[in-house]
Amino acid sequence: MTADERRLLEMLAGSADGITDALLVAHGFDFDLMARLVRERLATATPERTFAAGKPVEVTRVRITDAGRRALAEPQN
Repeated sequence: MTADERRLLEMLAGSADGITDALLVAHGFDFDLMARLVRERLATATPERTFAAGKPVEVTRVRITDAGRRALAEPQN
């Protein structure tokens, strides 16, 4: 696991309801990294509709999976 993968999983693990992709990008993570964790089943990505400034906005909420939590528990090499 790369340092960025670990950092992203740790951030997700600290959030009870996941984090939007826009906020993760603001923290310096790119979409390729998020997609890789989803493909590896360490995270999920769920599209949602929310409101910003009174207008509906589509976002994607990223959450850690049980497999992601297990991967974080493994010792780093």
